[in-house]
Amino acid sequence: MSSMMTAERNDTSAISGLTAKEQALLNDIRQRKSQLLVEIEQLKADIAQVTDELDSLDQQDLIGSKEDMKIKQKTIGRKKFNLHPEKGIEYLVSNGLLNKVPEDVADFLYSGEGLNKTQIGNYLGENKEFNLEVFDKFVVLHKFEGKLLVNALREFLWSFRLPGEAQKIDRMMEGFAKQYCKDNPGLFTSTDTCYVLSFSIILLNTSLHNPSVKDKPTVEKFILMNKGINCGADLDEDFLVTLYESIKNEAFKIPEDDGNDITQTFFNPDREGVLVKEGGLHKTWRKRYFILKDNCLYYFKNVGDREPRGIIPLENLQVREVNDARRKYCFEIYSADNASGLIKACKTDSEGKVVEGHHDVYRICAFSEEERETWIKCIKASMIFDPFYDMLQTRKKKVTQAVYS
Repeated sequence: MSSMMTAERNDTSAISGLTAKEQALLNDIRQRKSQLLVEIEQLKADIAQVTDELDSLDQQDLIGSKEDMKIKQKTIGRKKFNLHPEKGIEYLVSNGLLNKVPEDVADFLYSGEGLNKTQIGNYLGENKEFNLEVFDKFVVLHKFEGKLLVNALREFLWSFRLPGEAQKIDRMMEGFAKQYCKDNPGLFTSTDTCYVLSFSIILLNTSLHNPSVKDKPTVEKFILMNKGINCGADLDEDFLVTLYESIKNEAFKIPEDDGNDITQTFFNPDREGVLVKEGGLHKTWRKRYFILKDNCLYYFKNVGDREPRGIIPLENLQVREVNDARRKYCFEIYSADNASGLIKACKTDSEGKVVEGHHDVYRICAFSEEERETWIKCIKASMIFDPFYDMLQTRKKKVTQAVYS
């Protein structure tokens, strides 16, 4: 909220010289900001009310039969889990509804009834002794015997939302590979082969079904990228073709937040405010309302709009200051790989359709030097580099070294 107020003060400092039409537009933006502030305060009040209700339900006498009381307590426990996994588990354990042993907690998470899959992934990804034991039991509950690798992956990645941290991804995918090889002995020479191939499948899914990827990989390219991963030997081509066709015909379904999570997409952003953005195809400068949240930079045509005009995933990108004699306080977002061409981003066109962006660089201007520095700092902190590629190359190198050492 403070960043919104800062943006408003910056707008005020730039009022001089505005036309009547621009002044009217600015007044409209201020009005929309005021409405947004009211909505945010209401959302905060709603969250506080839900928290109070959970606490009061926890304290009050639950009227009815013992069975009714258990049902109500289970509901409270699930809601607490969706707000804070550790506290939800503690509540269920303290009320005798769950035994705090890895097998029982894993079974509770695997059933997933009323649980947010993002929070399941967060709990399973914690690098604590008990959580690690729970994850081991959780993986065992998946029955992969006789299942094609791609189908086993579909089942595994649907049971929870994979966390974003590379270390957690690596550990969880390692657990999947070990369990799949255990349930299907003799299919691969080692679990490393299963690990590498699993990541190749995930990358293939992204390449085939992400509209930002223009050059879709062919089955021949998929076979080529997996040559020698079976401890120096090649996997059967018919097997790889089957995997390719399965992904081509049906993309992975990734669990979305299922409504049990109170936190909204744009609630409590890392940074927000009015900036001026240069167009892609048409190099015109227009004010846009920017929100930085969850490693993405969103921009809206007007404050208070429900849908963003554009989305810039801050993956494998960089940001820098730009000295422009025509416009002050500029900065650029550009690709970390000079050979990659257009930045992978999307926008809505005049008809409301989602289309690919047309930027090889995003040039944006703030209203002051201080504001530019703050935006650059926040954007840098939100930038990520895709862990799948690095981990895949590391594991491939490990397999190759093992063969020739």
